[in-house]
Amino acid sequence: MSEKILMKGAEVLGEAAIKAACRLFFGYPITPQNEAPAYMAKRLPEVGGTFLQAESEVAAINMLYGAAGAGHRVMTTSSSPGISLMMEGISYIAGAELPVVLANVMRGGPGLGGIGPAQADYFQSTKGGGHGDYRIITLAPSDLQEQVDLMYDAFDLADEYRNPVMILTDGLLGQIMEAVEFKRVKDPATLKAKPWAATGRKGRTKNLITSFDLDLDGLERHNQKIQAKYALAKQKEVRFQDFHAEDAEIIVVAYGTMARICKTAISHMRSEGASVGLFRPISLWPFPENQILQLAQKPSTKAILVFELSAGQMVEDVKMYTHDIKPIHFHGRTGGNVPSPQEVIEKIKAVQKEVR
Repeated sequence: MSEKILMKGAEVLGEAAIKAACRLFFGYPITPQNEAPAYMAKRLPEVGGTFLQAESEVAAINMLYGAAGAGHRVMTTSSSPGISLMMEGISYIAGAELPVVLANVMRGGPGLGGIGPAQADYFQSTKGGGHGDYRIITLAPSDLQEQVDLMYDAFDLADEYRNPVMILTDGLLGQIMEAVEFKRVKDPATLKAKPWAATGRKGRTKNLITSFDLDLDGLERHNQKIQAKYALAKQKEVRFQDFHAEDAEIIVVAYGTMARICKTAISHMRSEGASVGLFRPISLWPFPENQILQLAQKPSTKAILVFELSAGQMVEDVKMYTHDIKPIHFHGRTGGNVPSPQEVIEKIKAVQKEVR
């Protein structure tokens, strides 16, 4: 029987991956997620796994390519500038249809920025980030228990779709401590076989793992195959949470750290009779587009207010998928600044005045 353990968020990433049968980690240190590779350096040898600190993020992502190509569950963690350095490799991995799990503990930018929490990598993770027509399945936890649960899902989704999966978290979730429970432990020996993997040719036909094809028609067919896989993910893998949004006049949309702050503010306002609710996307890609459109179409909905720790990125998807049929407002903080619940309440009240 599992029990709750008090752990730091960055370390939770590592232990959850181990419980999901990951035995290989390649990465490079960058704040505010250094506790994750440090934890894996200690824990992986204890379970028969391997930790390797690469000479750079570029090297690390290519190590993931090789390990995934050999059929192993493998992951890395990094933070915003480090993920940027991995972009070419991630595109190669998506093109080669390899299952890897990445965790981005976002920090403020652009450039080197700072180590405070941010959500300014939304575009990078949900729109591809690198070159070519590809997508990353992107999951955004708002607390550490959900981080555990989504890590299990991430490895299963990566294997099912043979595609990179991103856990998109931030500097606050990486550094806080919460009690978590590891409810499942997967034995690597029970994982499904990967007949496509490059594990040695003896006894079978050749497996070729590559994203390279000089035949234009062949490469187009490969792209069509990948796009069909993404279309299936959009049908099956949408995740979201609705908190009092069904009957609310003001719909707040937020994810991750920002969502937990908004939930606190909304709980306070609801206790005073305010008609406000939260819609929290958990899968940022595929985005819950049909669900947010349905909320926008409700006669009770007067306006939508998007909160982000960025200058405004997810708000573009909210506008696109709701077709601007209701007024959409935005409030963002940048540079690692995080608004208080009171600041959120004040912004909601300002929108309430506008729509009355």
